[in-house]
Amino acid sequence: MERSIKIGIVKAGCIGTLPLLEFLLDERADRTDIDVTVVGSGSKLGPEQCRMISKVMISQKPDFVILVGPAQASPGPTEARRIISEAGMPAVVISDGPTRKIADEIEKMGLGYIIVDGDPMIGARREFLDPTEMALYNSDVIKVLAATGTLSLIGGEIDKIINSIKDGESPILPRTIIRGPEAIDVAGFVNPYARAKAAAAYDIARQAAKINSEACFKITDWNVYVPRVAKGHELMRIAARMADEAREIEKKGDAVLREPHFKDGSRGRKRALIEKPKRD
Repeated sequence: MERSIKIGIVKAGCIGTLPLLEFLLDERADRTDIDVTVVGSGSKLGPEQCRMISKVMISQKPDFVILVGPAQASPGPTEARRIISEAGMPAVVISDGPTRKIADEIEKMGLGYIIVDGDPMIGARREFLDPTEMALYNSDVIKVLAATGTLSLIGGEIDKIINSIKDGESPILPRTIIRGPEAIDVAGFVNPYARAKAAAAYDIARQAAKINSEACFKITDWNVYVPRVAKGHELMRIAARMADEAREIEKKGDAVLREPHFKDGSRGRKRALIEKPKRD
């Protein structure tokens, strides 16, 4: 029996792609070809926290590492990338839109990246954000990323790395920016109205990212930034509803694309609900 590929996931802070990342790779907990270890810093992503979790992960000697979280240009994630890179482990950074600014720097370190424009920053202002609002917002973001094919695209990129290691090859690390159309193509919508709704949902999420970022970092008057973060969160609620509507349209035509993993890590594919998945 072939050995399992050891995957290390380092979580620093939180973005929409982060909470369920490891479950994208093994949704039924029955894959025999991978073994996943996850370490996280919680909500904080300072140098001390990021240094600690990176060193813990390196000690586990994974075949490759995924570093996921926001604010990649800040000292903490920068320190994490340095530690992982100097350890000589293949690694991929998964983060949100602002990471575009340091994409060249990440590439020069020999790391891959997946940058998700439609993974918007939360409205992190004390006058607005409480635990309930935080949870509701992230659930909306996750729904948009799932229904638009973004999470499927990310999972597919990681599966490519796994398969290359299984084949005894050096992994080709992704340098991918998900602007929207790439994800919509992966979602495989049959109905053009469903595709249009999903595309609109992703674009709304990108707009929410801009609004929330400005409200958190550029506006100092709380009478101005509180309504703006509220606006950003309302946009995400609408985006989530549209993403849900897109999937419901596909259900009505019995055409939802499902791509479950088999135990050996290969993917199945099916459309009709009452149908067995076939291997790709």
